[in-house]
Amino acid sequence: MANMDFIAPTDKYENWNVYKLSLIIVDITDLFVKTYLPKFGDRTVDQMVQAARSCKQNIVEGSVDAATSREMELKLTNVAKGILAELMQDYEDYMRHHDLTIWSVKDPRVSQIRRFSRMHDKPEIYLTKLRERDAEAFCNITLTLCHQLDYMLYCVMERAKAIFLQKGGIREEMYRARIAACKGNQNQSHQSNQRNQSHLKDGSNQNNLSRRSADSSDSSNSSDKNQADR
Repeated sequence: MANMDFIAPTDKYENWNVYKLSLIIVDITDLFVKTYLPKFGDRTVDQMVQAARSCKQNIVEGSVDAATSREMELKLTNVAKGILAELMQDYEDYMRHHDLTIWSVKDPRVSQIRRFSRMHDKPEIYLTKLRERDAEAFCNITLTLCHQLDYMLYCVMERAKAIFLQKGGIREEMYRARIAACKGNQNQSHQSNQRNQSHLKDGSNQNNLSRRSADSSDSSNSSDKNQADR
């Protein structure tokens, strides 16, 4: 039986932890610009909001396109990484301009944020907690989440590359499926011919038996007639 599943099934992106984290970053970035940036006259507001949103949208599109194109998945995921880097730069610029400290990777607070993010994937809980923090904590928490997302996107790309090296692209998958389908059709045709030949042979044998039976019956009738005549 030919394998017709050359289009790889994909899970709903809404259930994907990468998407969930990108959505959190979108929502908390929206809260950040409304809380700490001026409402008018600062282009950074639109840049940060659009960067967060574009990162998420490219993740979604890359996830959907993965079904038919590993190339597009890699391109869009890499675009998401690039946009995310721009967003992190905007947060770092804000901290530098306002004399805020960027926490070290080894800071216990960073480890605490990472542990928290592994257990919580709903934006609401982050928004609630961030409303209680100052600008320095807000920016560092967001940067930590961005670094986590960046690493997750790296893992997505590595996985996509591994699958491509193992199975190739959609054209190769389609070619293999087509060859398998042709072989399956040939086998079915061969089996059908064998069945037809078998039926013809059985019919021929039955006809021969019928003729022999008829000949035997005629011979017996002739013998009975001769005996009756004598």
